[in-house]
Amino acid sequence: MPGAVFPPGGRAPGEPYARLPLPSAGRYRDAWEMTLLGAYAEVALAREGHAQPVGLNLLTKLQLHTLPALYGALLAGVDTVIMGAGIPRDIPGILDALAAGQPATLRLDVRGGEALPLTFDPADLGLPRVPLARPRFYPVVSSHVLAGVLAKKASGAVQGFIVEGPSAGGHNAPPRGPLTLDGQGQPVYGERDAADLGAMRALGLPFWLAGGYGTAAGLQAALAAGATGIQVGTLFAFAQESGLRADLKADVLARAAQGPLAVFTDPQASPTGFPFKVVALPGTLAQPEVYAARTRVCDLGYLREAYRTEQGGVGWRCPAEPVAAYVAKGGEAASTQGRKCLCNALLADAGYAQVGRGAQPEPGLLTSGDDLGALRDWAPGYRAADVLRLLGS
Repeated sequence: MPGAVFPPGGRAPGEPYARLPLPSAGRYRDAWEMTLLGAYAEVALAREGHAQPVGLNLLTKLQLHTLPALYGALLAGVDTVIMGAGIPRDIPGILDALAAGQPATLRLDVRGGEALPLTFDPADLGLPRVPLARPRFYPVVSSHVLAGVLAKKASGAVQGFIVEGPSAGGHNAPPRGPLTLDGQGQPVYGERDAADLGAMRALGLPFWLAGGYGTAAGLQAALAAGATGIQVGTLFAFAQESGLRADLKADVLARAAQGPLAVFTDPQASPTGFPFKVVALPGTLAQPEVYAARTRVCDLGYLREAYRTEQGGVGWRCPAEPVAAYVAKGGEAASTQGRKCLCNALLADAGYAQVGRGAQPEPGLLTSGDDLGALRDWAPGYRAADVLRLLGS
């Protein structure tokens, strides 16, 4: 396996990346080993050269990969774990178990059937069961109600919350109540979708506000509302140190300097069913012609959902996979409309585009908060330290 993943001499230009077999509920050892190693490497590299805390942000819906990702991060000394796009009720207890050197179990959601327990034991991978530092855990929530549930009924202690409003980038929580779309086809959010900050303060745990707070005035407003601080996405995403491809960052900054660059809250883009903020950048899947030209394929499979088959087994499907394959697995064709392969697109954003048929690299798909216009005053090559100075001014 290592020889296939890391061929001697490296990967030739235009050569596809080697693919691991897609994991399933009964066959996931290779995927778990690579996930553990990847999480360890990311955290270890992020910790080099300084003594500041390092955090890990995981998507709750990627359940099949969560356990090894958490353990790899713990081995590398991660200080904080943040998880959103779902209800991470099991995660605090999992962190407790892994930190104590014990096996941990996560319930894998199976559509049409009962949840399936997945157990991670370091000993199964030949690793010693050793005690590790337990990181702080901050769930991402959009409502004070969910925060209250997690504070009282999660499997262990949470240390605080990220309170994310609908203007934040990435996945957004769906609006409460019946879905209503505006004239552009975006979900309409109202007062019911705003977290009650008084109720958040009453929980007695620290919280950070996200979505439109990435300015010095936003930070002061958050502190005045009782928050411990803010989460900043857009400004850091396009800074020199971020993992986005340099050409994408330069293109966005150049366009932002010339005028508004649209950000569309797409209710269909993500296979998860959560609305997903998309930057209207030419050459990416945000453009209908680029989306139409891409051959649908599911070769990474991170966002697949498990479902109970007619024979009683567990199958896997994704509404962004080829339509005929999805329908053959019991899915509805209507659920595939407009779905985009975020797995491949986000890797392309980071410079690791898979090469598909016809030697064509996978196109990217950028996400950003609604405050993308804040980039108009930033020149290419600005650094994260510049953002910190602005927030502290």
